[in-house]
This record gives sequence, C-alpha cells and structure tokens, in this order.
Amino acid sequence: MTAWLATNLVAAALLPPLVLVILLAIGLIVRHCRPRLGTSLILLATTALYVLSTPWVGGLLLKTLEISTPVSPAQLQTADAIVVLGGGRRTDAAEYGGDTLNGLSLERLRYAAFLHRASGLPILATGGNPDGGTLAESRIMQHILETEYGIAPRWVEDASLTTWDNARLSAPLLKQAGVRRIVLVSHAWHLRRAAPLFEAQGLGVVPAGIQFSRTGVDSILDLLPTPAGLRDSTFALHEWLGILWYKLRSFVA
Repeated sequence: MTAWLATNLVAAALLPPLVLVILLAIGLIVRHCRPRLGTSLILLATTALYVLSTPWVGGLLLKTLEISTPVSPAQLQTADAIVVLGGGRRTDAAEYGGDTLNGLSLERLRYAAFLHRASGLPILATGGNPDGGTLAESRIMQHILETEYGIAPRWVEDASLTTWDNARLSAPLLKQAGVRRIVLVSHAWHLRRAAPLFEAQGLGVVPAGIQFSRTGVDSILDLLPTPAGLRDSTFALHEWLGILWYKLRSFVA
C-alpha cells in the first residue's frame, strides 16, 4: 500500500459519508446492550447526514475556506506566471480512449487559459498520477491546452502526488526562470491550503480562485438534502482536515 493510498483511506474514514456510515453501524450494533448510546449515535449520524447534505450548509462550510475575491486585472500585472493545480483525472475514459481530466481539473484549466489570454503570462501545469493510470494530470492538461486552446504551457511538473508536492516541485522550475510571483489557479476552497505551501517555497502568490460559494437561502431547496450539498460539505471538511494535517506535518518536520 502506497503512502498516498493510506492517507486517502484514513481521510475517507474521517469524512462524510463514510464516517457517518461508521457511526450509524456502531449505533445499530451497540443499541441492544447500550440503548441510550446506540440511539444517540444513530440520531447523530442521521442528523449530520441531513445537515451536511443541504446546499446552504455546504456553501457556508466552503465559504470559510475562501481567502480572496476574484482576481483583478491589476493583480495579474504584478505576477510573472500562472500556476494551475490539477484536481484529478478519469483513468481509462472509454469515450476518449484513455486517461482524461475530471471536471475539477477542467474547470481550473479553463480559467488558467482565460487568465493567460487576459495577461499573456506563461503557464505552469502541475499534477502527477497518484492513483495510477497512463498519463500524469499535468501532461493531460498540456495536451488539452495545446489541442483545444492553442496554448503551450511553458512548464509541466508531472511528479507531484499532493498539493504539498505541487509547491515543492514547481518552485525550482519557476525560480530557475526568474519567476518570483505567481497567479495560483484552483478552486476558491482549495487556495487556503495551497497558497501557503507555495509561499513557503519563497514565491509570492496571487490567489485566483474559481467557484466562489453562496451562503444565502434563496429558496426552500437550499434547506433540503441533495448530493451536491453533501459533496460541497465533504470538500470543505476535506480541506480543513488537510490544513490540519499539513500543520502537524510541518511541526513534526
């Protein structure tokens, strides 16, 4: 078992929906010998599942991670390069005859191309292949940029397995080219964890987030459980767990 797989298995056990399934299972098992404890665990798991599945709560949790507003043209002028972080792949996609990017990576890549055309800044694509497959995320990003956007990234970092690696392995490529300040492209909820890692490598960072969250209740539907609401809550809790893990890791190191 690789360290990447072990880390993700532990994270899955600590995050919804698996952690709620575990609580529910424990509650069902112990309720015969410990009725009060069993009932409490069942109610806790059920209530948490409902609350975390509402779009309103998912949006509130994601909003706690946002560290900036949408990037401005003036901010672009202060940077030397654009760095776009991979967000995952689909391995062996039948319709493409091989590996391709998932939706998160495509959203980030599209925005990086948009910012490149607005600023002329060169692009660094970063992302490896932690979960197997044929091509690294960054190599797929390179292919899509070249064939679908007509843009050739100046740098491609294809060995990273984590956001920590993205920063550690990208920084030398950028510094060698004289880059001191970057526009960092990722989802708005990811940048609270990602930006400090690049700053720790001695780079100035302009956060360039996408998909900023809503926190209002526009209709009754925002208070009803949905798959998208649970996804957003899980993304947010995953990021806070990752931030805690990186702080512990840096403290131990």
